[in-house]
Amino acid sequence: MINERIHAREVRAIDLDGTQLGILNTREAMRIATERGCDLVCVAPEAKPPVCKIMDYGRHRFEAEKKLREARKKQHTVSLKELTVSYKIGEHDFQVRLKSIRKFIGEGNKVKVTVRFRGREMQHSNLAQALLMKFATEAGDIALIEKDPRLEGRTLYLILSPIKKEKPVNA
Repeated sequence: MINERIHAREVRAIDLDGTQLGILNTREAMRIATERGCDLVCVAPEAKPPVCKIMDYGRHRFEAEKKLREARKKQHTVSLKELTVSYKIGEHDFQVRLKSIRKFIGEGNKVKVTVRFRGREMQHSNLAQALLMKFATEAGDIALIEKDPRLEGRTLYLILSPIKKEKPVNA
């Protein structure tokens, strides 16, 4: 709440530099704020009496939004990328998929490698499991197995996640 929207009779006022002005009548606090060309902003409405600060509200809002934008720039959301292969994959196709896995892991994403079985292919689930483990060992220098190969219905899958890098300690 700012300025005229503050409905309390008395407020604990805080000046621009952070010094307390004490408990003042709301109209008196508003007068002091307008004399200084600022707004009266309620920072703790639950307190008895409410705590209000004299500040430039537009600038305060701008600074808060700027901090949020900076925080959003620095955050990275980890997404799950999925690759679907057959257990009868050729060597060249294997290398292409491995290159994709390395790219996704390098970007900081998790990778789900899926083998779907059709018809009687379920008999060869051991070959598919060996293929998934081959993917895991080939990408082992940059990825960890987050979930071991798991069979769900006619699908066998494995989830790989990037290895956490230790941040260097500045001494």
